[in-house]
Amino acid sequence: MIGVIDTEGDCAEWTFPAEATAARRARAAVRDRLTAWQLEGLGDIAALLVSELVTNALRHATGPIVVRLTRSDGTVGEADGTAVLRVEVSDPLPDPPRERPARPEDESGRGLQLLASAARRWGTRPGDNGKTVWFELTVPR
Repeated sequence: MIGVIDTEGDCAEWTFPAEATAARRARAAVRDRLTAWQLEGLGDIAALLVSELVTNALRHATGPIVVRLTRSDGTVGEADGTAVLRVEVSDPLPDPPRERPARPEDESGRGLQLLASAARRWGTRPGDNGKTVWFELTVPR
């Protein structure tokens, strides 16, 4: 892990080198932070989706991968008052991910479908040095 940033307790960010251990290390970091935030109930799905996005970044990009978590309590940002965990995975490749149909015998190609079905919302945005793929999970009350 290159670094971790913690801002006021509601944000955590890690930078991982683009190497084979990045997905495992990102899953562990996300689970640890969610435990610290007492959001263990989101641990399995958040770790799974982070793993998918980091693995995609490893397949297509060569630079560092940044994972960022932010949590809201529902009092700011969400019009309906929903508390949200936002997870972002950034990499230096500018091309957004493309969903493609996966045949039953394919060993890959289901990550974005999984993301779309499991997340409250998700999307991509370009950045100065690549792109960010993000998703949100509803925080249970």
